[in-house]
Amino acid sequence: MMAFETRATEFAALHVAGDPLILYNIWDAGSAKAVAAAGAKAIATGSWSVAGAQGFDDGQKLPMDVLLDVAARIVATVELPVTIDFEGAYAEAPELVAANVERLIATGAVGMNFEDQVVGGAGLYSTEDQSRRIAAARQTNAQFWINARTDLFLKEREASKHADLLGAALERAAAYAEAGANSFFIPGLTDPELIARICSDCGLPVNVMMRGITLDVARQSGVARCSYGPLPFAEAMSALTAKAQALF
Repeated sequence: MMAFETRATEFAALHVAGDPLILYNIWDAGSAKAVAAAGAKAIATGSWSVAGAQGFDDGQKLPMDVLLDVAARIVATVELPVTIDFEGAYAEAPELVAANVERLIATGAVGMNFEDQVVGGAGLYSTEDQSRRIAAARQTNAQFWINARTDLFLKEREASKHADLLGAALERAAAYAEAGANSFFIPGLTDPELIARICSDCGLPVNVMMRGITLDVARQSGVARCSYGPLPFAEAMSALTAKAQALF
């Protein structure tokens, strides 16, 4: 198996503004192997998909021990860097975040998604509190890639109001970068102009969710990472259901 340091270095180098890393999110070792065989440069899970594949709902309903087992199997199955959607790290206090991230790193994963929404609660952590959580995660390993996700745009479902959130998003990006984040994830934002402004102003590689966005828009906007989230799992389950219905 390729060493953690080698995979981590390769993964970091794949984040290029305008030539984004494409992550077609998977949910287990089998789907990881299929996507790797298709030519992927890295493997990423989606929390909704991993939970659904095990019969759980999203939102840290999947027991962390099960998630860590799935992560370890994926890492052992593919010779590619693997990043795990770790939601809110299954913890609130920074010291508990750090302890859980250490367990994730022990699986061989080289990165994680880390949300600023209060999983299972209301709203988002304050910028200061989330920055402390990111800093705690960073202290566990200097090479581990922290994809700091803001839920500002997902929480505000009216796209017409997203421009009003740009300043707050950039403030969070700057604070998260100072705390040790490696990239900034903005799911829910689909306006090309706003995406381009974040890419140019936030100082971190930007990750977008590919829902309502094309790859051409992502490239032209300066995006460095494109994620497909729950879409691959949803499409696979839809195809499976259709095949089964045809039989039954």
